[in-house]
Amino acid sequence: MPHTPFDLAHNPERVILVGLATRMQEMDQVSEYLDELAFLALTAGAATVRRFTQRLDHPDTRTYVGKGKLQEIIDFVKANDIQIAIFDDELTPSQLRNIEKVIGCRVLDRTTLILDIFARRARTAQAKTQVELAQYRYLLPRLTRMWTHLEKQRGGIGLRGPGETEIETDRRVIRDKLARLRERLTEIEKQTFTQRKRRAEMVRVALVGYTNVGKSTLMNLLSKSDVFAENKLFATLDTTVRKVVIGGIPFLLSDTVGFIRKLPHDLVESFKSTLDEVREADILVHVVDISHKNFEEHIHVVNETLQDIGALDKPVLLVFNKIDAYEHVQKEEDDLTEDLPEHTSLEELKRSWMARGSNPVIFISAAKKENIEELRAALMGLVKQVHFIRYPHNQPAPGSAFENAEPEEDIE
Repeated sequence: MPHTPFDLAHNPERVILVGLATRMQEMDQVSEYLDELAFLALTAGAATVRRFTQRLDHPDTRTYVGKGKLQEIIDFVKANDIQIAIFDDELTPSQLRNIEKVIGCRVLDRTTLILDIFARRARTAQAKTQVELAQYRYLLPRLTRMWTHLEKQRGGIGLRGPGETEIETDRRVIRDKLARLRERLTEIEKQTFTQRKRRAEMVRVALVGYTNVGKSTLMNLLSKSDVFAENKLFATLDTTVRKVVIGGIPFLLSDTVGFIRKLPHDLVESFKSTLDEVREADILVHVVDISHKNFEEHIHVVNETLQDIGALDKPVLLVFNKIDAYEHVQKEEDDLTEDLPEHTSLEELKRSWMARGSNPVIFISAAKKENIEELRAALMGLVKQVHFIRYPHNQPAPGSAFENAEPEEDIE
C-alpha cells in the first residue's frame, strides 16, 4: 500500500506540528507530546519548522483547532513553504477534509505518521502484513478524502452518482483486501505458533519498554548478537529471538516492538500476535530510559499495555537504562518551588525505586556497558528460579563446561 513519501534525507519535508491542551491536559504535557511528535517526524525524515498549540476544552468538531488558530496556521503555511501539517491526535474524516480544504498543504495526524514509520520499519512478512492491515483499516472510513476533486463538479447532471459509485467500489476493493490480509496473517501466525511451540520448553525472557529506551542495544549485549539499533523511534518492529546461556542455563531472549502513548488502535489490534512473545514469556525485562524527564509516565504506559494483553502478573526485572545520560539539577537552598524529577539525584532514585516493591531493580548504561554483570546476575537468578521449577533434576554441576557456555545460535 502506498504511504507518505518521507524518505528525503537530503531535502527533508518542512512540517509544522499542532497540539491541543484540553481540560485533561496541561500545556507542559502537550509540549512533551509535541517533543515526541517531533521525534516521530524526524524518524520519518521530516524537519519540524514550528509548533502550534491552543487551549480548548475539547477539539473543534470541524477543524480540531479554533478558527483564529487555524487562520494563524494557514498564514504561516503560505508564508514559509510548509509541505505538511501534523496533528498530535487522530483526526476524524470530516476534520481531515475540512482542514485540507483551506490549509494549503498536506495534513497528517499522529496515527498516519506512526503507520508510515511502521511501514518503513517492517522487515518480515508478518510485520509487513500487520502494518498493511492497519493501514487499510485506517483508510476505509476516510475514502471520501480521495475524491474531493468531484466536489468541483457537484451539481452537474449525472456526476454526483458516479463519484459515490467509485467510492463504493473502492470500499469493496479494500474490504476484499482486508479479508485476504487477515487470511495471510492467520497462516503466518500458524507458522509462528509452530515455531514457538518447538521452543516452548525453554525459559523465555522478553524485553519490553517504551520505544527508544535501548532494548535492542541491551539485546546485543546479553546475546552477543547484532540486532539493529539506532536513536530513532520504532527501530525494532519485528520480534527478534536469540538463544542465550548465562550461568549454565539456556533461555530464549526476545526483543519486542516499543510501546508509545496514543498508539493507534488498529495498530495494536494488528500487532497482537507480535505481542504473543510477551504474553507467553516466563520473565519480563522492563527497560526504562531513566534520562527521560517523564520516565515514570513511560513506565505507566508500558504497564497499561501489559495489563491489556494479560501479561502484568509475570516476574519482572526493572532495568533503568542510560544512567550515563541522567542529569541531576541541584536546587538552590532558598528555592521553594515544587521539586521536579531532575532535582532528585541518581542515588536517591536508586534508593527509592529499589525500596518500592519485590521486583529486582537494576541501574545500567547499555551504551557504556556499565553494571552489565550486575544485570546478568539478576537475570540469571530469575531464569534459574523458573528453570529449576520446570526441571528440578536438571542442574548443571559447578564449573562444568555447560555452566560457562557462550550464547548460541540465533532463532528467527
